Amino acid sequence: MDFSLSEKTQTMLAMIDELVTEELVPMEEAFLRKPFRELLPEIEKKREKVRQMGLWAPGHPEDYGGMGLGLVDLGLISEVLGRTPLGHFVFNCHAPDAGNIEILHLYGTDEQKERWLGPLVEGKIRSCFSMTEVEMPGSNPVMMETTAVKDGDDYVINGQKWYTTSADGAAFAVVMAITDPEAPAHHRASMIIVPTDTPGFDLVRNINVMGHAGDDWASHAEILYHSCRVPQSNLLGPEGHGFVIAQERLGPGRIHHCMRWIGICNRAFDLMCSRAASRTIAPDRTLADKDVIQTWIAECAADIHAARLMVLNTAWKIEKLGWKEAREDISMIKFVTANTMQKVIDHALQVHGGLGMTDDTMLAFFYRHERAARIYDGADEVHKLSLARRILRQYR
Repeated sequence: MDFSLSEKTQTMLAMIDELVTEELVPMEEAFLRKPFRELLPEIEKKREKVRQMGLWAPGHPEDYGGMGLGLVDLGLISEVLGRTPLGHFVFNCHAPDAGNIEILHLYGTDEQKERWLGPLVEGKIRSCFSMTEVEMPGSNPVMMETTAVKDGDDYVINGQKWYTTSADGAAFAVVMAITDPEAPAHHRASMIIVPTDTPGFDLVRNINVMGHAGDDWASHAEILYHSCRVPQSNLLGPEGHGFVIAQERLGPGRIHHCMRWIGICNRAFDLMCSRAASRTIAPDRTLADKDVIQTWIAECAADIHAARLMVLNTAWKIEKLGWKEAREDISMIKFVTANTMQKVIDHALQVHGGLGMTDDTMLAFFYRHERAARIYDGADEVHKLSLARRILRQYR
């Protein structure tokens, strides 16, 4: 792998870093204290500035107005944007829209692309991805109760979903539902576009996550599909290919997540070191003089560096060989980076003491909302077991 960066990439990263530092980080106090909708007018001003800088939608297709960058460059950008919760949204490369844009670009019909893909890339609408179910184990995604039954030219969808991120205010959902219960397990489900104003699409609530329900994009919803009728033309890709498409979505998507987590690590590490160097604990002594603090800083620096190189190497491998050839790497970076992030945030919070428990820094927010990194997109344990089985096949 060539670790050198082109002059263009270096310039781009410097521009993004300056905007994040000078314009987005100062918005975090309002982000932590106000409903997200109240921030949207100011956020839109920042988004317009990003458009004018030519940095809009860095990973999305050029023919729809994005920059069309590869995974390595996009990963490096995600690292910078990940320093603040507003970063990816302002640059229009945020989840879950980023994954839905990939699906629509690969599998959408011309009509679907015109109606949904174009406006998504332009930032005129938002979307959500409706897969996780209340009563079914996320660790075994082929277990699903939501059904889509054909009736004339329509699908009639019934089921209950939750953790449908950003459903509040979204224009449409991409829904995973069983279309053929008699098919082999991995060919039973399909992906279907459901406009959120469809009768039978019922957003029950924004779920309280660690005490915060959130709103608009910054939320996770519970949704009830009750005799929700949509045309069969809303099918994404071939019928029964829902899980195949989901894997194609999740593979590269984990690069985005993991590099965002590295960005969070960098931010937490900076806060930890600054606090340690400035916090007086005795005359002429600061926390940074403590051996245990120095040990934490050294370990965190090494762990972040190792995780970062693993993720960039995986991004490079996917670009060169495809996501199937990088399956082991994708599993590794998922649990390694998530645990590295949790360790760094925890140490940074500990160094801040009581201050770390408040929303006077970003650490408590990161602690609340990023603990789920070890659960979503496959729990750590699932990735470890899957990886171990693939490795052991070589020895059996």
